[in-house]
Amino acid sequence: MGQSAEFGRFLKAMRARLSPEDAGVDDGASARRVPGLRREETARLAGVSTDYYTRLEQGRHIHPSRAVLESVARALRLDSGERAHMMDLLQTCAGADRPAAAAQRVRPALRQLLDAVGDVPAMVLGRRSDILAANRMARLLFADFPAMAPTERNLTRWLILDQGAKALFRDWKAVAAEAAGALRVDVGRHPNDPQANQLVGELAVCSDHFRQWWAGHKVGTRSAGTLRLEHPTVGALELEFENLLLPEDADQSLRIYSAKPGSPSSDGLKLLSSWGAGSHDADVQRPRPSATGAAGASGGTGAAGATGAAGASSEDAVGR
Repeated sequence: MGQSAEFGRFLKAMRARLSPEDAGVDDGASARRVPGLRREETARLAGVSTDYYTRLEQGRHIHPSRAVLESVARALRLDSGERAHMMDLLQTCAGADRPAAAAQRVRPALRQLLDAVGDVPAMVLGRRSDILAANRMARLLFADFPAMAPTERNLTRWLILDQGAKALFRDWKAVAAEAAGALRVDVGRHPNDPQANQLVGELAVCSDHFRQWWAGHKVGTRSAGTLRLEHPTVGALELEFENLLLPEDADQSLRIYSAKPGSPSSDGLKLLSSWGAGSHDADVQRPRPSATGAAGASGGTGAAGATGAAGASSEDAVGR
C-alpha cells in the first residue's frame, strides 16, 4: 500500500479532535501546545513507536499492516465511516496514474422507476453527489435541477451555496456539513477527479462553513435518516430518506424520501403533488440560473421555484 500526505493530514485532524480525557490519557495536568492528543500518546495507545506513528502522519512511504491500521483506528476512536475513509486514502492516494472515470449514465429502467413511484420524491446520485436524475416530486420538493447548468446539478453544491436550500432545511448546518463529509469520502475514493477538485475549490472560495468543515476532515456516510423541512408552499415536513446503493451502477445510489402514512407530512406531500399538477407548468418560463446565482440569489434555484420542472420527466435532470 502506498502512502499520501492526505492520509497523514487525516490522522492529524483525528488526533487533534480527541481530548486526553476522552482517550483515557493521564497528562498530569501539563500544559499543551497543540489541541488533542500528542503524537507520542497516540502511538502508545496504538502500540507502535512514536517514530513510526510520526512517519504515518508525515505521509512517508511505509507499508502499515492491517493490524497496525486497526490499532491506530481504535486509538483515534474512529467510527466505521472514518475507518473506511482512512483505508480509501491509503489505497487510492498513492499517486499512481489511474484511467479517467467514464461519464455517468442512468439506465433507462432506472429512469422508468423514478417516474413510476409517482408521489414519492426520488433521485439518482452519482460521484460527487451529482444529480443524475430526479423525478417530478423531487423537483417540486427541492429545486428545478434541469434548469441549472450541468456543472451546477450537484446536491452538495446546491445545499451549501443556494439560499433557497438554506431556507428549506430547518437543520441546514447539520445537513450541509454531512454533505461536505460525504464529498470528502468521494474525493478519498477518486483523488484524481478534476471535477471533484473543481467543486471543492468553488465551495471553499464561496463558503466559510465549507472551509471549516473541510479543514476538520469530517466524513459522512449515512445511508438513512430524517429531514426537517420548511417548504415555501406546503409548510413543515418531516421526511425519512433512504440511500440505496445500486450494485449494477458503479458509484450511483437511489435516494428516496417518504413520510409516515397518515402524518401531516404525508398530507403535505399529497398537497405538493396536487399543487404541482395544477400549476400549468408548461406556461411557466423560469430563467436559467447563472454560475453565481446559487451563491447569491435568494431562492434562485430553491424549492420555491420548482414549478418549472414539475411536468418534466426524470430524464431532464441528467448529470455529468
